[in-house]
Amino acid sequence: MAGDQRSAARKPYLAGGAEFAALYDVKRLQVSQWISRDHTLDYRYAKIISGSPYWLLQFVKGFGQTTPRPKHLNEAELARLVKEQDPGYWVGEVSQLPPLVGQAELVALFRLSSGALLRKAISTGRFRPADYTLSGSPIWLLEPVVEDAPALKAGARGVEWAIDEEILAALRNGSYDGPGARIVPRGKAAGQSPK
Repeated sequence: MAGDQRSAARKPYLAGGAEFAALYDVKRLQVSQWISRDHTLDYRYAKIISGSPYWLLQFVKGFGQTTPRPKHLNEAELARLVKEQDPGYWVGEVSQLPPLVGQAELVALFRLSSGALLRKAISTGRFRPADYTLSGSPIWLLEPVVEDAPALKAGARGVEWAIDEEILAALRNGSYDGPGARIVPRGKAAGQSPK
């Protein structure tokens, strides 16, 4: 999509669960098992966005050498992922990431009554295209979204598109704890009480 809004913004290289799995030629379920069963993977090098983990690609590409049995990195998949995210840059610590948001955070930020309002604005081209699509989910750099907010608000009918300043401050300083900030258990784990 060269020439659109996304091509101008530099963004840190990231990988969701699907990309992590593709980089090691395993099924996506295997990535979950590395976390829950094998304990060879955790979320220390991941940012939780809209309830899902997105790992620093710098960490992911070295992960295979940190496990008891080394895993082979698919270099072609790494090159494809880097090219897809260009112009990008490498980040070694989650604290170095710029503020990133998914649909859950945007619904909270704009005080929308439902995600359907956001999805409609995206599908009709009124809301800026996502900066990433990782593991099938859209992710945006926060600051360009904030810069677009006045124009979005000016052209709105029926939806206010007003930014919640407290949520904006929390997203910017890394203290956001609202919808999307935690991984929500799915499947069998969803019915179990937290330990």
